[in-house]
Amino acid sequence: MSLNVHFTRLPEGFTLEMIEPLVPPTVHFTAGPQTAQPEECDILIGGRVTAEQIEASPRLRAVIVPFAGVPVEIQEVMRRYPAIDLHNLHFNDIPTAEMALTLMFAAAKYLVPLDRRLRQGDWRWDDESAPTDTFASKTAVILGYGAIGRRLAPVCQALGMRVVGIRRHKPAARSVDGVELYAVDALHDLLPQADVLLCLLPQTPETVGLLGARELALLPPHALLVNVGRGPVIDEEALYQTLRDRRIRGAGIDVWYTYPESDDKRGSTLPSRFPFHELDNVVMSPHRGGWTASFEHLRARALAELLTAAAEGRAMANRVNKELGY
Repeated sequence: MSLNVHFTRLPEGFTLEMIEPLVPPTVHFTAGPQTAQPEECDILIGGRVTAEQIEASPRLRAVIVPFAGVPVEIQEVMRRYPAIDLHNLHFNDIPTAEMALTLMFAAAKYLVPLDRRLRQGDWRWDDESAPTDTFASKTAVILGYGAIGRRLAPVCQALGMRVVGIRRHKPAARSVDGVELYAVDALHDLLPQADVLLCLLPQTPETVGLLGARELALLPPHALLVNVGRGPVIDEEALYQTLRDRRIRGAGIDVWYTYPESDDKRGSTLPSRFPFHELDNVVMSPHRGGWTASFEHLRARALAELLTAAAEGRAMANRVNKELGY
């Protein structure tokens, strides 16, 4: 089956030469500005697809967002086109899981402030100024137990941790591979048990603000919070105040609330309207959790799997529920 695929814009570092050898010869690629695309397009690939682009393609069968988190803007547009499928990619689960672990360890061991001190020749530390503990016999609560969570769970278990996974719906089994599974309606009961809360949730209408002041107050005072999902899942002001007042031990954050508006502003944009950067109990990362040196090649392979299925008349994986946003 001939398949015409159009990229609204090629991701930086990605070339058609990366993906062309990975798909059947019946798959044909074009790429161009977001304002132009072929009328014969069967599949549209882009991170900022508009209604105008969809309307310009009467043959369009599917839209593929070439990364994991589906932007809210695309979710809203795609709900107007029930006959067109929406898909995303999940090739970054391993590096994102590794980033979550990195943030967890760095926050737990108070590593960044101690690094800064030692660079000034200051070796001093004590349990009050640099609190630290082990993970053995502690509980890790994974909020959003999907592909990334399944990567994290066995590592946490290897550290001697009890692992609890929270999903949107009631799981078919209470426990899988030693991980206790619960639906999200058990969140308030589980938060007081969380020595580490690992937030992996996408941004959807249901998840925005899911963790607010009330939920953060349920965490024990020694808890660590790690967010590699999406920033707005946790209320911005409530999180800042919780960390500023040291109501929990600390946090590791890779996903934020304010992002650079352009490449020119990437060197001068703080990630929040609140001064998280002034807090010594926060490890900050510029949303690079899913990045790896082989990132674009992994993206090419993941895209090729979907497009090969479509070209062979099979259903493409990773279909997004437009109402849920994932």
